[in-house]
Amino acid sequence: MSENKSGNQVALITGGGSGIGAAVARRLLDAGYRVAVTGRGEERLTAFAEELGRPGELLTIAGDTAVYDDVRSTVGATLQEFGRLDAVVANAGFATHDTVAEGDPAGWTDMVLTNVLGPALLIRASVDALKETHGRIVLVGSVAGFVHTPGNIYGATKWAVTGLAENTRRQVTEWGVGVTLIAPGRTETPFWDSYGSLPPGHLLTADQIADSVVWAMCRPAGVDVNTVVVRPVGQPV
Repeated sequence: MSENKSGNQVALITGGGSGIGAAVARRLLDAGYRVAVTGRGEERLTAFAEELGRPGELLTIAGDTAVYDDVRSTVGATLQEFGRLDAVVANAGFATHDTVAEGDPAGWTDMVLTNVLGPALLIRASVDALKETHGRIVLVGSVAGFVHTPGNIYGATKWAVTGLAENTRRQVTEWGVGVTLIAPGRTETPFWDSYGSLPPGHLLTADQIADSVVWAMCRPAGVDVNTVVVRPVGQPV
């Protein structure tokens, strides 16, 4: 992708109504992209669109990123609205904030499907369109996908995303499609709402992570930035 945007570029972001996804959407709109965002919460998506003044360059689509029919429909709607697809950002995800030895299994299935199956479904549904544009796949992982934490099932899902990114890159690079894994450290987003409080110490902002996403996406043609780990200063692991 070129650093100079013509206004023709189109990106699709899952979990795009708040947090990192919404911050990436704002940055890309400012860069001249047309942007589709999807998520489960239609009210949240509507509020996000209204916050931005309902620009014509923004498309909001309610759907479940862990349901393939929803993902295919979202990709199809994006192509129908904007005519092309240059980038997908698999951002949707959440944590149950418990452990394999002491947690409640009731929430694990949804977390694993959203965090692991969701990005894979997005890749499968979008790859043909991305071949045509020599576009980019961005997977939002986590530092937890590089560092072992006792009993952490969320971390295990992000280890899977780390592997998915490189496995995908090795397949799609021959088609001219780039793959970037963005692995944030502790970041102040709605991710922590179900935890009950923010973790101690300095936290990154969603906008700071969005800067890294957009930076990786906007490298010159032929440059494939593959892994970006972003921690706040003071986070030791």
